[in-house]
Amino acid sequence: MRSRAFHKFWLKVAALIIGSFGPVFFLGTMIATAEPARLTLDLLSWPIDGSVTYAASDTRFLSALTGGFLLGWGVMIWCLSAWVHDAAPEGVRRAVVTGLTAWFCLDSAGSIASGNAPNAVINVLVLLSAVGPLWWPARD
Repeated sequence: MRSRAFHKFWLKVAALIIGSFGPVFFLGTMIATAEPARLTLDLLSWPIDGSVTYAASDTRFLSALTGGFLLGWGVMIWCLSAWVHDAAPEGVRRAVVTGLTAWFCLDSAGSIASGNAPNAVINVLVLLSAVGPLWWPARD
């Protein structure tokens, strides 16, 4: 399960996990379509209690930025898998694992600092799912 071909496949899995949050948060930019983003944030700030709203325009703007970054990051990982992996599989693997680890550390620290510690626990699950077998170098 640690072959280069499987790693290349898992990069696409990671790209979909990361990139799938982009359209959800994009929907949060408009009040009429904000419910999926609101529900996602409510879930990530467990427990689901309806306390998260998308009423403020700055929240919707931040949702636009977040959605764009996440979609772009997912697309970039997909492209690395498609266009770069064959030439530099270890470099691509290390770059993606490093990026995901950096996201995990800062997002989790920010979640804890903002009073949303349950998200740090959810981040562990997202990190493990996105990195999967990429933690270890491929066997030739």
